[in-house]
Amino acid sequence: MKIYIHTDLEGITGIDSMEMTERAGGRYRECCELLMGDLNAAVDGAFAGGAKHVTVLDSHGGGNNFLAGMLDPRAENDTRPNKKWWGILDASYQGTFFIGAHAMAGTMNAFLDHTQSSVSWHDYSINRRRMGELAQWAIVAGNWGVPMLMVSGDEAACIEARQFFNPLETAVVKRGLGRNRAELVETKEARARLREAARKAVALSGKAKPLVPAKPMEITLEFNRADYCDGAAGKEGMERLDARTLRWVTSDPLGILP
Repeated sequence: MKIYIHTDLEGITGIDSMEMTERAGGRYRECCELLMGDLNAAVDGAFAGGAKHVTVLDSHGGGNNFLAGMLDPRAENDTRPNKKWWGILDASYQGTFFIGAHAMAGTMNAFLDHTQSSVSWHDYSINRRRMGELAQWAIVAGNWGVPMLMVSGDEAACIEARQFFNPLETAVVKRGLGRNRAELVETKEARARLREAARKAVALSGKAKPLVPAKPMEITLEFNRADYCDGAAGKEGMERLDARTLRWVTSDPLGILP
């Protein structure tokens, strides 16, 4: 049994402001320490549930958020040797977890809700269904038949996850107070939730199904401003629908981002 764990930062235990996640800020190392604590809880839970191999991916902001020496030594750290954002994920895995998730752009009372970029991206849809990074990751994993088994993050992210995946285990570690602040679950309790959700999630392998949209997939991306759209509009296969919106069609789950 192999589990692949994808990580983000906004939905990690103890993080309740955007300032904490800024690399140049004074609390960024604390933020990364909190990330490692959540990740290790999920790794421990996966092994407790019967996993024989766990791979982890540092995915927030292109990576470089993991702290050397703090990762559970039983886990394999995917350093993305192929330079792709899905790393070494392949059909040998039986499930994936998403640790530290946030809700898609435009979600009410969701802590730091966004899809890819809170600055430039406004709305993203596949086959006319709005979605964010949770579903995007699941579609990529679905390319190899790998289902989403477990999600941790703020309450809104976990609600969103259940709208896409069933069965699923979730661990709520905070609740958004508007967009820019969060009410936190106490760290010990949050990590216990994470470990237990991960432990139980392993048993969903064989029951959960990968997320595989109908193909060809029609993808639309609406930007916040016309000039943000300009840069991507010239790419092959892109159709510009209006000043701020692109459309493209693909049957490749690895081609869902511009």
